[in-house]
Amino acid sequence: MIGIFLASAIALFVKSPCAEKMSFEERVNMFCRGGGEQTLILMVIIYMLAGAFYGVAGGMHATDTVTNIGISILPANMILPGLFIIGCILSFSMGTSMGTVSALMPIAINIADKTGVSLALVSGIVVGGAMFGDNLSFISDTTIAAATTQNIGMKEKFKANILMVLPAVIITIVVLALYPIDAAKIATGGDINIVNLIPYVLIIALSIAGVHVIPAMTISVLSGMVIGVIHGDFSAVESFTVVHEGMKGMQDMAVIAVFVGGLVAIMKYLGGIDWLLAKLSKGTKTKRGAELSIAALVSLVDVATTNNTISIIAVGPIAKDISEEFDIAPQRTASILDLFSSAFNGLTPYAGQLLTAGALAGIAPVTIMPYVWYSILMIISGVIFILLGCPNIKKKKEK
Repeated sequence: MIGIFLASAIALFVKSPCAEKMSFEERVNMFCRGGGEQTLILMVIIYMLAGAFYGVAGGMHATDTVTNIGISILPANMILPGLFIIGCILSFSMGTSMGTVSALMPIAINIADKTGVSLALVSGIVVGGAMFGDNLSFISDTTIAAATTQNIGMKEKFKANILMVLPAVIITIVVLALYPIDAAKIATGGDINIVNLIPYVLIIALSIAGVHVIPAMTISVLSGMVIGVIHGDFSAVESFTVVHEGMKGMQDMAVIAVFVGGLVAIMKYLGGIDWLLAKLSKGTKTKRGAELSIAALVSLVDVATTNNTISIIAVGPIAKDISEEFDIAPQRTASILDLFSSAFNGLTPYAGQLLTAGALAGIAPVTIMPYVWYSILMIISGVIFILLGCPNIKKKKEK
């Protein structure tokens, strides 16, 4: 957090000879507008709800019930793949990686506690599963942005995209199944109360029904509070304390998100992002080189902005021009934009997914990075598919 504060302070005092002259007060106002950007404020709200859900789900033993069911039913070598698959299904249904991380991290923490697996590993599994849906879901804002900027349907983009990430999905599941877990270390399954599953059932059902992540999580939190009071886990008054304590754990993440947004706004004013786009879009001579340039562009802008939707919107028009020049099918361009931006978003330690996972697990986001195997494999798979030129999608001729 100190690094973000220092970077923000330095950026406010830096002047660009190329940009329009602004007073210090105007730069501060620009910083504040960037910090209050719509997607960032939405992220802050989700952070708070994630903390509330974590506190309530733990207080009324919902996470214990889910974990105990998993440990009782699944063989030891399928616990970790099961967590990843659930993450993929949930994120595809919800269309948001943040909501998935918020919902699954309490379960992942419990699994780590009862199996002896490291917190960093289970956190990486959850983030990886979350990025699956963030990349592929029809209701994901990144899918919508990628398809829209390339003027194609989301179904067309999905068909090309799923082929590019399928090897990463399969390899991740196989590696997790082969990961050694000492069955003797697994704690015996505890009590299972089906009623305690209601908050999780609600968040999944509402997401599949197309309900926005905020009301879906709010309803789930409220249901957990009611069940906890009825079961005597806490009193009606104490339930608000449980919610508050959960939210407190996410306060730092919310502040970081606001400062990163302000920093990105100043970067745009100073011309940093425009310079990056101009440099990387020059010198491209081959079709494969063009696709690699698009991948590099969206990846670097994503790392700079910590927002894969914004990075796709920023790079999309340039990517469209490049793809038209080198006769690249728009489905491939949209898939490359979404794949690489989602993958790097899941590997950036100051982006929302790792910040949330780290905050809930009580570990540094940097320690989770090496375990987000799916995101790493997405990048490798994407590069290989670009170099091999597959899937070979012929560009439709304009009528």
